[in-house]
Amino acid sequence: MAAALLDLAPHLALAAGGLAALGAAWLHRDAARRALPVLAACFALVPGVWALWPAGDPSGMTRFYAALLSGVTLATIALLARYAERRDFAGDALYGLLLWSALGMLLLAESTDWIMLLIGLELSSLCLYALVAARPGDVPGAEAALKYFLPGAVALAVMTFGISLVYAGSGSLDISDSLAAGGPIVAAGLGLILVGLAFKLSLAPVHLWTPDVYQGAPAPIAAFLSTGSKAAVAAALLHVCADAPGDAWDVLGPALVAISALTMAVGNIGALLQKSVKRMLAFSSIGQMGYIAMAALGVNDGGGEAALFYLAAYALMDLGAFGAVGTLSGESGDRDAIASYRGLGYVHPWRAGALCACLLSLAGLPPTAGFIGKFLVFGAALRAGYTGLAVFGILMAAVGVFYALRLVAALYMRDGVEAYPAVPAPAGPAASAALWAVAAGVLALGLFPGPLLAAIARVVG
Repeated sequence: MAAALLDLAPHLALAAGGLAALGAAWLHRDAARRALPVLAACFALVPGVWALWPAGDPSGMTRFYAALLSGVTLATIALLARYAERRDFAGDALYGLLLWSALGMLLLAESTDWIMLLIGLELSSLCLYALVAARPGDVPGAEAALKYFLPGAVALAVMTFGISLVYAGSGSLDISDSLAAGGPIVAAGLGLILVGLAFKLSLAPVHLWTPDVYQGAPAPIAAFLSTGSKAAVAAALLHVCADAPGDAWDVLGPALVAISALTMAVGNIGALLQKSVKRMLAFSSIGQMGYIAMAALGVNDGGGEAALFYLAAYALMDLGAFGAVGTLSGESGDRDAIASYRGLGYVHPWRAGALCACLLSLAGLPPTAGFIGKFLVFGAALRAGYTGLAVFGILMAAVGVFYALRLVAALYMRDGVEAYPAVPAPAGPAASAALWAVAAGVLALGLFPGPLLAAIARVVG
């Protein structure tokens, strides 16, 4: 019993943390409002500590995702604390839903059967729908939540139908056993499941919801959505690809090649055309998922290790980019126009410097984590025999350099600064610490990737 409880410690902590946030506010609303970020952070820390704890017998992969999602959740709480307080939506529901969404992401990332995958996906999604519209009276946020919910419900229905077909064709709900059964019914079900996963990952052509949702959501919530949710769904995709039998790859392989290439093109070229920073980052997120899909193609040829490293790097750079947008924004709304970032590198050098580091990493420039991640992903694709796709990915990565440098250049432009007064709200010590920890992580993984790669090798092995 004790061993079982220890293995369930991160799940119980996140579930109890959500209840504790709601209960604390019910007992003493004013006092709890100030203490909620600290309370939520204590519960969010448990999965990370558990992942490093030598006791228990969870798989190494479970520990990896627990540590990654714990870090993402902690950083989001830190970025939200002052941001939500000054914009008057720092209530108990905000932190409760955040912890429950993290619980759903953890269940999704570690799922080994279809029912648990479905439960984890839906729990995280339902909470995210509400978090996107968390700010009262925020019309863009409510619109973004609706645009996320409606196609998300359709994607869930498609995935549920796909799972029912897989079960009908195999007689098993275990992911490995059901896919090993093979057959046309299982193949059809797998195709529908991949459509649902592609929607959640923002893979083209089912990516259209992403720019509108990211632009309408509060910046720290967009950071959580673009990192934690994507990491969990990518984990599910990698698991499915690793367990797919050889005959399934006759259809799965070409489909993923086309999806990966289209996603990289849509993401990088789309980001180049944007005048909104949040929409640019949304298209960038789409492009990054194209690289993850490329790694999934070679999941049994080193692509798994490359994908896990890239997920960790991506979490850092997208948390930092959206977090910096939040800290550089005023209280009336997020600073969104690229032109409004002119000269912020001189007015707010530390926050702008963190944003610059994350943008360079998203572009894949050395010496950042994004460069190492792309190098590993392209190498995995080449080893798996997808030379053409790897070359195309390199070309799209070169396109991505331009949109990142466009915003970096705006940060250090002196002309026209007076047209956009630089009056961001105070970031707060927690947000500043989180932002700089993320920026330091982006540079550390770029300069010293060895320790994380060694840890991932042990996890995969």
